[in-house]
Amino acid sequence: MSTLSDLVYAQGRSSAADIEWLHRLAGDGQLLADLAFADIVIWVPTADDSFIAVAHTRPSGAATLFYRDIVGDLVRPQWRTQVKDAFTQARVVDSASPDWFEETPTRVRAVPIVRERGTEHTPPTVVGVLTRHTNLGEARTPSRQQITFNDCADDLFGMVASADFPDLAAPTSPRRGAPRASDGLIRLDVDGVTTFASPNALSAFNRLGFDDELEGESLIEVATAILPASRQFDESLPIVMAGRAPWRADLEARGVTVSLRTIPLRDNGNRIGAIVLCRDVSEIRHQEQELITKDATIREIHHRVKNNLQTVASLLRIQARRTHSDEARDALTQAMRRVSAIAVVHDTLSEGLTQSVDFDDVFDRVLKLVAEVAASPNTRARTLKTGAFGTLPSEYATPLALALTELVTNAVEHGLADKEGEVEIVAERDDDKLEVRVRDSGVGLPEGQVGRGLGTQIVRTLIQGELSGTIDWHTLMGSGTEVTIEIPMRYIGRDRS
Repeated sequence: MSTLSDLVYAQGRSSAADIEWLHRLAGDGQLLADLAFADIVIWVPTADDSFIAVAHTRPSGAATLFYRDIVGDLVRPQWRTQVKDAFTQARVVDSASPDWFEETPTRVRAVPIVRERGTEHTPPTVVGVLTRHTNLGEARTPSRQQITFNDCADDLFGMVASADFPDLAAPTSPRRGAPRASDGLIRLDVDGVTTFASPNALSAFNRLGFDDELEGESLIEVATAILPASRQFDESLPIVMAGRAPWRADLEARGVTVSLRTIPLRDNGNRIGAIVLCRDVSEIRHQEQELITKDATIREIHHRVKNNLQTVASLLRIQARRTHSDEARDALTQAMRRVSAIAVVHDTLSEGLTQSVDFDDVFDRVLKLVAEVAASPNTRARTLKTGAFGTLPSEYATPLALALTELVTNAVEHGLADKEGEVEIVAERDDDKLEVRVRDSGVGLPEGQVGRGLGTQIVRTLIQGELSGTIDWHTLMGSGTEVTIEIPMRYIGRDRS
């Protein structure tokens, strides 16, 4: 299904600023639909003087009129004149009489979506039209809550038509558990005094420790009475509670956390009050805290493993220096290098919150380590990496880093032994596989013969056993050896970088 941006771009009549405005408004489509107890549709003009639906939100507390998605559909003939008048005249247009939609009586209101107000010399910038489709088939005597919700919806529609809503200064990407109208709604007057509190809102404040009625009370004074004197609170909380800024904050007391979102209400730019949405998010915040604690614990574990591995590597280095046997010294040096390569992966994991790593960063550090350790006094090896590995899960980063360490070391120690040359590592990644080629300009292998040492066995075990990949050694034309590794992407996941 096409996104709002795709549909708006396709019409070729909107700027990036227009699309951002429409995106922000569509992000509050559920709030508008729930307050109005109606379907909300956003329309933008097309090149052929019509309008196309780019967003649609159904109400959660009332029956929808549109059982099939209408996003991408052109405006119906019975609404076209009304929508066009709202767009061209920059005014709210209500249907003169009930409109019938699939045998259901409805009332339609068309609201111009104004991004910039007009001046004495310039007209307002209208970027689209919002329509409210109310189902009259379920008409019944409205409750006080429904009347208040509808009044709040009317205020917001008026703000849409006067470029006061959405407010681009408001924070985007709300935290998990952002409050909705059905979770709890408080209506404030211009002085921050509560004129209405829904039952769910009152229940949320009761759980915080406020046992009285909210109506007639200053919300700031209520919060002051609830909050423990010794507790530090979000500095934005007073502004949110007073209804003076479009912001979000959490109110915490007695082990309960209530998330608040304030939407100041304006009439032609003048503040007339505010809507405060509230939701008990105690369980959600508890889960978030547990995740943060687990992430910190995992990072600490990786940090300690890295430190322990570096200690082991240091011990092996010391032992290698004190060993008189060349064979034993080489074995200890190789073991030290392998442990150090694994430590690099754990060091990278200890720095982030996710259990995946930027393998290019890991391998650059491993490559520097290998070049320093493997080269002998008579060997001058240049290492070159081309291409990109991308992001890998940690469980695959360790075996791949260790395997490549072995291959590059072999290329330096054996392929370029006592000579000058180059080792090139080429990484190519697509949706199907990760391919890595390690080639050197050394003496090459006798055709059909592959080393049978411990390093080769380690590489085979890691690539074939742990990564379900394939590995192939062959001699390049002229001189040198090339090792090709292929790892299926289904085993290492998609690139999330």
